Parts: sequence; C-alpha cells; structure tokens
Amino acid sequence: MPLKDFFKRHSKVYLDTSPFIYFVEKHPRYYTFCESIFGNIETGYIEASTSTLTLLEILVQPYKLKRDDLVIKFYSLLTTYPHLAWIRLTLDISDLAAKLRAEHNLKTPDAIQIASAISHGATGFICNDGVFKRIKDIECLVIDDHT
Repeated sequence: MPLKDFFKRHSKVYLDTSPFIYFVEKHPRYYTFCESIFGNIETGYIEASTSTLTLLEILVQPYKLKRDDLVIKFYSLLTTYPHLAWIRLTLDISDLAAKLRAEHNLKTPDAIQIASAISHGATGFICNDGVFKRIKDIECLVIDDHT
C-alpha cells in the first residue's frame, strides 16, 4: 500500500514517536519515507496529531548524549510544525489506554499512544512497531513494511 493510498483513506493521522526521530535525524533508511509524511502534513493534505508522551520519548536520547543541538531541533520541529496537534494525557485517554493494554498486552507507552490516537479521532496510525497491528479500531501503517 503506497503512502498516498493511506492518506486518501485517512486525512487525520496520528504519529508515533519513530517518524519524528527518523525525520529529524535523517535516518538513512527511513528519512525519505518520513519526509513524504511530513511534507503531506506541512501542506495540509493531512492533519496529524501526537501525544505529549512523544516529546518525552524523543528527548531521552539527546539528553542522555548531552546533544543540545538535537534537543533544539526536535523542539523547533515539534512546536512549530503546521497541521500537527498535541494531545495531552487525560483521564479518558488513561482509561482507554488501560483497557487496550489489558486486551492487547501492550506496554504502557504504546497503550497511551494508541489511546491518544483513537480518542483524538485519527483513523490512521503511523509507527514502526507491528504491535499496533493488534488494534482493530485504527489502521496501522508500519514504516518497515514500506521501506
């Protein structure tokens, strides 16, 4: 399934942490694919959302490596990117995450991410972890399947 077909079916998508990392760090295998994702978001062809948990997950490694340049790059991208909404953790999202975690044996961060997507009305979920394919409430695009 090409990316453009995914976007034809899903004008409102949710991004897990990995696409941000691949895009900002220009990952040799995934950058071109992620550049296309972010290009479609930037032009407004699709609307995207992600959880504030994404920022936490993204910044751990740059802080660990004392790479303030990467911290600044991520903040610059994440706080100014057009057509990208930030979803805060709420009681409803926590409740849905607990239910999904129990039903699908997900790790807590994964459950929060997928619950945030569903709660915000996204119909497509972009990630690089096949565990999300277990969730039938949202169509999951795994980057590895397309690169």
